[in-house]
Amino acid sequence: MSASRALPVLVIVAGLLTGCATMPPVAISNPVFVPCPNQELVWERTVDVLHAYQFPVVRENRLEGVIETGYKVGSGVLEPWHYDSIGLEERLESSLQSIRRRVVVNVAPAEGGYLISVEAFKELEDAPGALPNSPGAASFSENAPLRRDLGRVVERPDGHSEWISVGRDFRLEQSLLAALQRSFGQ
Repeated sequence: MSASRALPVLVIVAGLLTGCATMPPVAISNPVFVPCPNQELVWERTVDVLHAYQFPVVRENRLEGVIETGYKVGSGVLEPWHYDSIGLEERLESSLQSIRRRVVVNVAPAEGGYLISVEAFKELEDAPGALPNSPGAASFSENAPLRRDLGRVVERPDGHSEWISVGRDFRLEQSLLAALQRSFGQ
């Protein structure tokens, strides 16, 4: 392999091994203080950081100061453009086990700015037994009328799955707090 072809391969391998989104070297306090008096700007930048991590915002309440995201499936080793799995260990785990995360952000006014706290929750899927692997539910039968029921493709055939709470994801919280600090130039 020539040197010009080896360099991109090395860059990709290095990116996969580091997880692309690395944890800050020093722990960031949670909540983090943001010295910005403009509530609208603080709120919008916080939502922008959540969107950069590709978390879907499902609830915003400015009066309570709460932003909640929906669940996001954990990114694996082959998805370095997703930032929710921090480090190689988390990426390998997400590659081998169904994992999902959600984030709750609290924005509270403080003297001279705002306090932003981040809570990231991680869950593992507990599939009860082996999943059936037949073409029946998602395939079309020639002798039956066409039904547009996409739930058969998206959901499990038995209609449910169990999720086990693993607790809070400290690495993701630290990464989000670091991204918030960078967005405010701290």
